[in-house]
Amino acid sequence: MDPLSWGEIIVQLFLRFTPVWIALIVTFALSITYKRKLGLYGKLFDSPIGMVGFFITMFWVFTALFVSFDMIMTHDPLTQVSGMKNKVPGTPLTGAGEGDYPHYLLGGDNLARDVFSRVVKGSQIVLVIAPAATLFAFMVGITLGLPAGYFGGKLDTVLSFLANLVLAFPVILLFFLLVTPEIRNYEVFSLFGRPATFPMTMAGILFLFPIVFLLVLWQSRYFTQPSKRNLYVALTVIIGGYIYLGLAWDADPLGIVSIENGVLIVFVSVVFVNSPTVFRIVRGLVLDIKTRDYVAAGQTRGEGPWYIMLWEILPNARGPLIVDFCLRIGYTTILLGTLGFFGLGLSSESPDWGTTINAGRRLLSVFPHPAIVPAVALMSLVLGLNLLADGLREESLKD
Repeated sequence: MDPLSWGEIIVQLFLRFTPVWIALIVTFALSITYKRKLGLYGKLFDSPIGMVGFFITMFWVFTALFVSFDMIMTHDPLTQVSGMKNKVPGTPLTGAGEGDYPHYLLGGDNLARDVFSRVVKGSQIVLVIAPAATLFAFMVGITLGLPAGYFGGKLDTVLSFLANLVLAFPVILLFFLLVTPEIRNYEVFSLFGRPATFPMTMAGILFLFPIVFLLVLWQSRYFTQPSKRNLYVALTVIIGGYIYLGLAWDADPLGIVSIENGVLIVFVSVVFVNSPTVFRIVRGLVLDIKTRDYVAAGQTRGEGPWYIMLWEILPNARGPLIVDFCLRIGYTTILLGTLGFFGLGLSSESPDWGTTINAGRRLLSVFPHPAIVPAVALMSLVLGLNLLADGLREESLKD
């Protein structure tokens, strides 16, 4: 079997992403058709920059989605094939059997694994951890930033001091400290008959904030409707508590909800580092918005402080927060790549982009493709998120 030319490689790559192209066409067609009914999301399609950013971002989102259904990868990203070590793109697969994809489209790495399959599988890892960790960081930052900005005083002083204390540490050094074996294996106390390590303890604290946020949200909104409030509170406690026990303490009795130790360390580290910045942004927005007339009107009506914070101030701060959320996912993607590049947190076998770049950099001058392909993928996702944020910012300023 002859090697593929670059033209044939590009055609085959295009065909492998067929489900992604179809999903993008359907998404754009529906979004443009109904954009006047879709609020800020619909206005995004009036911005060329925003549309380009949305296209790039959704390309990787759909790629990660269809990887779950095994519709894009050509080979197992962890399987090593004898004779395929550091092979150039388009090399025929050694000993290919019936049903095997016949080529390594983007070549093999230093352990004879398919570079293309590792890159598309790596998108799934990045797009699970980065948005989820950013969302948790926003939950922490919003839950603490709202009362700090609204009430001020000693509460604001203490929380601002703690936020500045975390921000004073260099980010990479802080990551190194959090993922070192001495810290990650340090036993703080025992829980459910098993040791609670330092990362688990941090997760136990940080993962409480979404539950607290929702409980306060329901109480402030439905305190005059006890039946509806009690229903929402009960659902939050039962479902949220179940997920919380599984994610933070690995104590799900059914074994359905869990998170790998390496992923938990990276997740907690990202949340811990990003939360203070979100806190400062939310605090600054609250200091500005709380002087508006509609806030004074709510106070005059006798609304409680948490109702005003969550249902008057927070919705009016959504524009800057949505923009920052998109940007922060990009920053988190870079941080995940940095952690993987330094071999921290995730397993050395993980196909995440940072780990793959690190594995390929040693032979970069001889075999550049194992490192360049994931680097381009990481760069494109961050570029797409930045352009998407620019488009959202441009449209939000028109409101």
